[in-house]
Amino acid sequence: VQLVESGGGLVQAGDSLRLSCVASGDSLSRYVVAWFRQAPEKEREFVAAITWSSMTWYDDSVKGRFTIAIKPDNNTVYLHMNSLKPEDTALYYCAARSARGITTTPGSYDKWGQGTQVTVSS
Repeated sequence: VQLVESGGGLVQAGDSLRLSCVASGDSLSRYVVAWFRQAPEKEREFVAAITWSSMTWYDDSVKGRFTIAIKPDNNTVYLHMNSLKPEDTALYYCAARSARGITTTPGSYDKWGQGTQVTVSS
């Protein structure tokens, strides 16, 4: 499966964005899909993940502000981000893993997109 992210941009604190991860080459029904992010000089960190049955998991830092959703008809996973903060600024990656179960470890995901930049100004 190939993953392509879009939807990033420059916004102000408190604004919202919706990131999209479009998959091609295979159905996302075979994968667990996650969003990770990486700020400059920091390690890549888990944001949220979803299974085909819509089981979800969030990092505590985004719980209540971000929502991950899957749209099977479009083979797309979305990340709805509300109440954005400057500390949310990062390059956001979509990732997929063919094994069952949600994990928060980047090394557990074997397919990655190229990333989309989110910048939140104060």
